[in-house]
Amino acid sequence: MIILTGVSGFIGSCLLTHLNQSGFNREIVVVDDFYKLYKDKNTDNKAVREWMHRDIFLDWFEKTTQKVDLVLHIGARTDTTLMDTDIFDQLNVNYSKRIWTACARKEIPMIYASSAATYGDGNLGFDDNHENIHLLKPLNPYGDSKQQFDLWALDQDEKPPFWVGCKFFNVYGPNEYHKGRMASVIFHTYHQIRNTSSMKLFKSHRPDYADGHQSRDFIYVKDILDIITFFIQHQSTASGIYNFGTGVARSFLDLARNTFAAMNIPENISYIDTPIDIRDTYQYFTEANMSKLRDAGYTKPFYSLEDGVQEYVKDYLMKDKYF
Repeated sequence: MIILTGVSGFIGSCLLTHLNQSGFNREIVVVDDFYKLYKDKNTDNKAVREWMHRDIFLDWFEKTTQKVDLVLHIGARTDTTLMDTDIFDQLNVNYSKRIWTACARKEIPMIYASSAATYGDGNLGFDDNHENIHLLKPLNPYGDSKQQFDLWALDQDEKPPFWVGCKFFNVYGPNEYHKGRMASVIFHTYHQIRNTSSMKLFKSHRPDYADGHQSRDFIYVKDILDIITFFIQHQSTASGIYNFGTGVARSFLDLARNTFAAMNIPENISYIDTPIDIRDTYQYFTEANMSKLRDAGYTKPFYSLEDGVQEYVKDYLMKDKYF
């Protein structure tokens, strides 16, 4: 039996579909806040063993004698603009600690969602070497909560028999319709172009970056699913925290141009000021060092930005389709 938390969210719901396609159907217990009805389409027509609300899951998991083969802890509060640290402490730190502790006690492998937000402004690079993680300084409470748990996990004497912390970089793809402001830039670009036949990008507020040349390591969600599958299938790999990116930073200008091309609409790009509430915590560059994952044996090529945007726009956004 597999436990999957955060199943109604973007990555969690895609992972459930991927597991179903891989033959895992009635063997999955899924966990989330199922009162959030606007996420229902993410999990429509998907096969699970049991739906469990997150408020009762921990007590059940700590007490159950049922055999659990793997925990995929993808659930988290991911709003990078939220400043309420109590919510992040509750959902991202303490909740995760209880899952980890139960996995360690019961000897259950665990894969959990970390974040590239832990890297902060990137001055220390984007290397997932454990020796550097304690030096990182996230720029917001969300990133700080992920950093707190990563550090706590590394410091534990009792660990699950196999564990992976997934430092997700800028993930995009189907099933993020519910995310609002926190949806990917590609999602927002598509809708802005569809509604206005134009795209407004943020101006640069740093002299070393031209407008539109702020860059991210954009990774298509199907690459995320393939990496997670690799770790599920290769639990002899070294446990630890791994980057989940492509290793190639691309500019927002590249992203916008590829979205216009996928929609077959002439480019019309202009620039606006970065909102004040995120300006001081805005990352201008992210690029994952992927050597650790490659050294672990993952050899599959990643989607290029061109191919990922083409598929996402044409096969999902333009058809209002879910994965």
